[in-house]
Amino acid sequence: MKRSFVIKNAKGSSFNLLVGFSIATIVLFGVFVSRPTKASAAEVIAEGIPARTMPLQFGVNIHFVEPRERDIEMIADAGFRFVRMDFAWSHVEREKGKYDFSGYGRLVDSLAKRKIRLLFILDYGNRLYDGGLAPHTEEGRAAFCRFAAAAAKHFAGKGILWEIWNEPNLDKFWRPKANVEDYCDLAVAVCKALRGADPKCSIVAPATSGIPLNFIEKVFQSGLLKWLDGVTVHPYRSRSPETAVPEYKKLRELIDKYAPPEKKRLPILSGEWGYSLLHFRRAPNPAEKQASYLARQFLINLMNDVRLSIWYDWHDDGPDPKEYEHNFGIVTHGYKLKPSYLSARTLLHTLSGLKFAGTIPLESPDDYALLFSDGERRVIAAWTTGRAHAISLLVKAKRVEIVSMTGETRQVKTKDGQLDLEVSENPQYIVTPLP
Repeated sequence: MKRSFVIKNAKGSSFNLLVGFSIATIVLFGVFVSRPTKASAAEVIAEGIPARTMPLQFGVNIHFVEPRERDIEMIADAGFRFVRMDFAWSHVEREKGKYDFSGYGRLVDSLAKRKIRLLFILDYGNRLYDGGLAPHTEEGRAAFCRFAAAAAKHFAGKGILWEIWNEPNLDKFWRPKANVEDYCDLAVAVCKALRGADPKCSIVAPATSGIPLNFIEKVFQSGLLKWLDGVTVHPYRSRSPETAVPEYKKLRELIDKYAPPEKKRLPILSGEWGYSLLHFRRAPNPAEKQASYLARQFLINLMNDVRLSIWYDWHDDGPDPKEYEHNFGIVTHGYKLKPSYLSARTLLHTLSGLKFAGTIPLESPDDYALLFSDGERRVIAAWTTGRAHAISLLVKAKRVEIVSMTGETRQVKTKDGQLDLEVSENPQYIVTPLP
């Protein structure tokens, strides 16, 4: 017995899919190119929110200003095309009215050689103004705006995304106490200063910890959306990445409610989100679990048209296996590759050059199958949040290539046009071979 489903693609068009009553099926078409398709330099250094072509919308958070060539080379080899980094006011303006961008300039140049763009966070207090607290007086806001404008002018044309502050809904970042009104006053003023210095610059905000809808709605009510090119949030959680989906939906509804007509489809960006190994201390293999959550986080973001995904963190902040903050990296403190690095590299290279085309309806709500295509090639990313089990895929080719979450490949023959596939919580990729 078969049922007919419709797959919706990213542009809203559809095609029919026949699915067996007890097992999901799909016909795979196209050819797989084993070497990743490199994005052109023009695509990578373009201004604005990144294009939807993989892997232009993926990055990692770093904690260094002066370029570390080994780090940058490893980030590039993994396939990341964005880096997020604090652009600290106190680091740039150490004497009133004098700005030193030299270290950041070297970082920008080093990353540009690897076709990597930057999201710079304009953030934190300066002891020269407002006692080092978050700007909350006219003098403090004016000084911060001058700093931001000077930065935008200095780096104009470099493809920078300028983000206004980091997690202003938390007391530890908006000192001494989170204040949405003060944040809005600063953010609107900074947007005007940035646009005045570089009318083509790209601005994102509010970079909240989590997706706190009450705080975000107050930000939107201030009129900030008319100045933004994207809305950034940090969807941290102890639960699985899939649980972010309903929150993204509510955030989209808020954007559509408050955005001016020309901004109704303002993009959502996941500006920071990761899982420490200590999230999974009870799991049999915490490192594998982190790798699984990384891939699923990226894939869920793509499914929800989240236009930028920044993983926190690139590098473990320290060597202590019992310290929560020391275990977010995808490489260890000693630069050993974790499974999460391999997971990122596999996803970004396997899907390189493709765009998310739509979700494939499966019988169980725990099962996920995402289709990626460039019009000729097609790749399926498949996993489940439930127990491992088999699904059946109808394929046109006589054999397919299965790529595991961490990059191991195997060639599998089909039988009578059918491929039986065991899906687990670790995503894998089904691609057709060269003709």
